[in-house]
Amino acid sequence: MTEQVMAAIDGSTFSEGVCDAAAWASLALGAPLTFLHVNDNHVPPEERNLSGNLLAGGRERLLEELARLDEQRAKVAQEQGRLMLQAARERAIQDGVAEPGARQRNGTLVETLEELQGDMRLLVIGKRGEGAEQASGHLGSNLERVVRTLHRPILMVPASFEAPKKVMLAFDGSPTTRKGVEMLAKSPLFAGIPVHVVIIGAETGDNRSQLDWALATLRDAGHEAEGAIRAGEVEATLRAYKDENAIDLLVMGAYGHSRIRHLLVGSTTTEMLRRASVPILLLR
Repeated sequence: MTEQVMAAIDGSTFSEGVCDAAAWASLALGAPLTFLHVNDNHVPPEERNLSGNLLAGGRERLLEELARLDEQRAKVAQEQGRLMLQAARERAIQDGVAEPGARQRNGTLVETLEELQGDMRLLVIGKRGEGAEQASGHLGSNLERVVRTLHRPILMVPASFEAPKKVMLAFDGSPTTRKGVEMLAKSPLFAGIPVHVVIIGAETGDNRSQLDWALATLRDAGHEAEGAIRAGEVEATLRAYKDENAIDLLVMGAYGHSRIRHLLVGSTTTEMLRRASVPILLLR
């Protein structure tokens, strides 16, 4: 199957931003777009435990009733998913995508995405799912697991999305972030968009050399590019730079070898994603 933009949607308010971001990426990359909805039919254990307090006859009747309710619940969930996918396709068509696809699966989101990642060029996913959308300071647990599991680029989207006008790359000179620079330079996703390259660290000869290489690579590809070396705590310093320069999309490598590595394999990853008010593209 042709590698495609895949967008995971659910019943949360983040799904609208996911739809718009996925349509933007699909059009910019010239890649097919497929929406994915996953029904998790896991029954909460407390429902199963109700039967433990009943006599044998009552327990049997209750289990039969629970089985019937499970079947009804599964049918309702499937129909809800079908309607969500239909609405997502209609929104993407309005955004200019000619023939968006749709897939509905049963299982867990993380396992399903892991199984389908061979079909992905890019995964678009919301910051939180429907189970956590009311907690403004909370990061969806599914998102954290997806980031740690998948080996494809992941675009995390907040509740709304607009095509970016300025992009910032968190850079540390590692192979992953150098590949990120090269990807940014040639990707149609960022054609014509100014790029800011930011190194968190001391003003050393090595850091200056790495930054000069990144800026030259981007400028040679026709990008307007600016760079900075900033000292400080990674998440707070990147966030401050974003605010100062009106950055509306962040790009980060998922693995590195220095301070940025801790950003994306430790607690700072969660903090960066949790505080994000703009989309973040995580490179693998």
